[in-house]
Formats: sequence, structure tokens, C-alpha cells
Amino acid sequence: MTQLENAKNNILTPIAKTIARLEGIEHKLILKRIKEGKIVIPLNKRHKIAKPCGIGLGLRTKVNANIGTSTDKCQIKDELRKLKIAIDYGTDAIMDLSIGGNLREIRKKVLKYSTVPVGTVPIYEIAVNAQKKRQDFLKFTASEVLDVLESQAREGVDFFTIHAGVTKKNLAILKKHKRVLDIVSRGGAILASWMSCHKKENPFYEYFDKILDIAHRYDVTLSLGDGLRPGSVLDSTDEAQLAELKTLGALTMRAKRKNVQVMIEGPGHVPLNDIKKNIVLEKKICYQAPFYVLGPLVTDVAAGYDHINASIGGALAGSFGADFLCYVTASEHLRHPSVEDVREGVIAARIAAHAADIAKGLPSAIRWDREISQARKKRDWRKQIQLSIDPAKAKKYRVSSKPHLLDVCTMCGKYCSIKLMEEYG
Repeated sequence: MTQLENAKNNILTPIAKTIARLEGIEHKLILKRIKEGKIVIPLNKRHKIAKPCGIGLGLRTKVNANIGTSTDKCQIKDELRKLKIAIDYGTDAIMDLSIGGNLREIRKKVLKYSTVPVGTVPIYEIAVNAQKKRQDFLKFTASEVLDVLESQAREGVDFFTIHAGVTKKNLAILKKHKRVLDIVSRGGAILASWMSCHKKENPFYEYFDKILDIAHRYDVTLSLGDGLRPGSVLDSTDEAQLAELKTLGALTMRAKRKNVQVMIEGPGHVPLNDIKKNIVLEKKICYQAPFYVLGPLVTDVAAGYDHINASIGGALAGSFGADFLCYVTASEHLRHPSVEDVREGVIAARIAAHAADIAKGLPSAIRWDREISQARKKRDWRKQIQLSIDPAKAKKYRVSSKPHLLDVCTMCGKYCSIKLMEEYG
């Protein structure tokens, strides 16, 4: 049985029990929220990992890191270094978005070495296979779509991004209501192009029941992708985005009836004043399913600094109820990310997630801030560094400075406000 199926039968699985312990949540409550589809635990029956995670209402806001080869950069060893650094710096999940090299071999190694859940975007392998076989990445069939999903599920992939909301009806809405940028989702663009070329409905939508059968068999969590997400803040929350969201809401109910876990992917480029509206709409339309936001990016002008851009949007989105933040690196829109880009992206997203958890009132988040503040009051540098979100960088900064008084820093020296209040306050 799947996690959702077990919950519906009031069975608390060992993994759900572990998540409850890690999150400090009562067993009855986690069981209830899994049953209601408000919490998902992405873990394929065939995949063993050391660090499982739950995503959803009342849990710590989680972070995902994307890795994977491109057509220009396809060294497996580089992506495995990114995998290690992302996990070392605290990502809760990994997505392999590879489109270059031997995709199956890359995925096999990512699954082997990842200690956290692994997701994929199957349309990438489908398109790459078609390019290799027929020299045209749009020449694939519905049966090949299902074959790739079955193959990846059998290998142990924990969650799939499925762009099932890019339908003929929703593309017509997109065409009617012009955008600054049309489709910026790579998977969404591939499917829209395939539909235009073959004059057929999206196979992920048309054969959704067969996809549910595969997901149920292996307990793969479906991440219903936002193929029509806005790629500019000027397109945020437009007719096409909302039409796709309504389609995803209907598919969410179909998945729940088949006992398949579901989360919803969200935008994208969203200005600050639209973020709350987006969270409220997703929770309402998609029956409180966990919301997986891609940033969101709150401006279009932050090239080279989009990890900061995304952390601003992610913190706000999380505070309003988003459950899962996909990191964005500084190289977004510009190049294939480096190992250092991955490290900084994970840290930026974790800061956003933690800030959101404080706003949500999570006791563990508040306790962490209290402990580091107490260490600062005592000027306990060792503990401050230990409790920081990136201890290695904090230690490097501290060691690089040479204060005349060892119990202060080089910013204030003898004028340290904390020390003054300790002596004269």
C-alpha cells in the first residue's frame, strides 16, 4: 500500500512515525494530515534513504536543490559533487534535471548516493530519447511516455514532476491572453510544442489514469508541474496560470482517489504583492495539497543574484503557507550552475525556509534563534559559529579577523554594545 492508502486505513507506517518524531508532531496529527493530502512523504518503495522528509502543513518548510547535466556540461562527476555539497549544506531533496549524457547512468548514481528523496522531470528523458532515436525530440509516442515513467519508478525515483496541466484548453487561453514571456517551463514548452506538432492532447493529461497506476505501484509522489508558470512578474497570476491551477486541482482529486500522493508546483516570477494571493489560491483550488514553489522570484532584474531574489520570495511564500522551496542559484537565466552556485543556492533557500518557519511559529525554529542569540549575549564565538546556518563560512570570517579584545569582533571593538551593557547596564 502507499503512504496515503495506509493513512486512510489508520495505519501509521514506520516512515511516518519517523517523520512525526523528527518534526515533533503527534502521531495522530501526521496520520490525519497524510490522509487528508495535506502532508506527503516522497519515498519510492524501491528506494532506501537515510534522511526521509515530510512536506506539508505543520512541518518544517523544506528545500529542494536541482542538479543535473546540460547539453554543454555533461560530466557525471561534477553533478555528483553538486549532489554531495547540496546534501552537506542541508537540502531536504534533490531533483535530477539531466538532459545531457547517459541519463539512466546519471540517475542511477544520483539514486545510489543521495541520502535524501530524489525527483525527476520525466519529459526530459522522453525528449532526449526521441532525439537520439529519431533526431527529433518531438517525435515520441504516448506509450514511450509511459515506458519512461515505469522505468524511472522501477529504478526508485521518489517524485515526478508531471506537466499534466498544459492542455489544449489552457494553451488556447494562453494564446488569447498575451504575455511578456510565453512559456518558460522547459517541460511545458516541450509538451506544448509536441501538441502543436502532432495535433494531439498532452499525453500526461490524456493518460493520467495510467500514470496514477504507475505512481501507485511504486508509491511515487506526483508533483503536478506548473508548465504555464509566469516567467516575468508582469505575467503573474494571469488567466493561463490560473486555468492550469484549476486543472491541477481536478487532477489532485483524481490522484487522491487512486491513493497517490500529490503536491503542486507553483510560480515562478511573482511580485511581492501577489505572493499571498498565489498561496491562498493554490490551497483553495488544490484541496490543501502541499505547495512547492519555484522561488518565487520577485523581480526580473536580478541576474547574477537570483539566489537572493528567490530567497526573498521564498521567505514570504513560506510565511503564507508554502511548504517546499525549490532553490534558485545565482547562475539562473545565465549558465549551468557550478558547485559553488549550488552551495550558495541551498544556503539562501534554507535561510528563506527558516525565516518562514519563524513566522509560522514552529517551536524548533524559534528555539534555534533563541540559542544563537543567547550565545551572542555571552560572546560565545564557538557556539555562535556552531549554531549558524553555514558554520564553515562563519568560522572563516571569525578566524580572518584579529580583534584586539578576543571577546569582541573587529566591527565594534571596545565599543561593543553587548559588552558595554554587560559591564554598565
